[in-house]
Amino acid sequence: MRGWLALLMTCSLAAMAGEPEMSRHKANQVAGTWRMVSATLEADGRIERPYGENPQGMLVFTQDMHFVEVLTDGDMPRFQSNARGGGSDEENRRAMASSIGFFGTYSVDEQGRFAGNRVEGATFPNWVGGVRTTHELQLRVEGERMYETFTRPDGGRFSAEFVRSR
Repeated sequence: MRGWLALLMTCSLAAMAGEPEMSRHKANQVAGTWRMVSATLEADGRIERPYGENPQGMLVFTQDMHFVEVLTDGDMPRFQSNARGGGSDEENRRAMASSIGFFGTYSVDEQGRFAGNRVEGATFPNWVGGVRTTHELQLRVEGERMYETFTRPDGGRFSAEFVRSR
């Protein structure tokens, strides 16, 4: 009987060693696909809508601990040119100011709550290589809603609300 118990424990430990670390924690609360429903930026005592009145965005967290986030203004006027590199200075400036896309890896804590991320690529190159902890970036899941708060280096506070896609 002791031999069987030792074999069972050895097999269990070996199986756990092969599992991703996340699976040993409680369920990952942020994993899945989320659609943005609102976004505001509070800076210098003013509240702005950085992605317009019709914000469009998607945030995806994979089970293998990668993420991608794309946020845009749903009312952004089309460029005159259909060639991606053919926008005017004004069109390019407007597009850069009202959209962001980035991706990387993320972590969760023992309770499955968001614990931080590392940006591997972004449409704003200054973010590449950046590591964000819950000091700068908080993601709170309440049922089928997720609330993001990001404190920018200039002190501005970005807030967004997402709903889980099914």
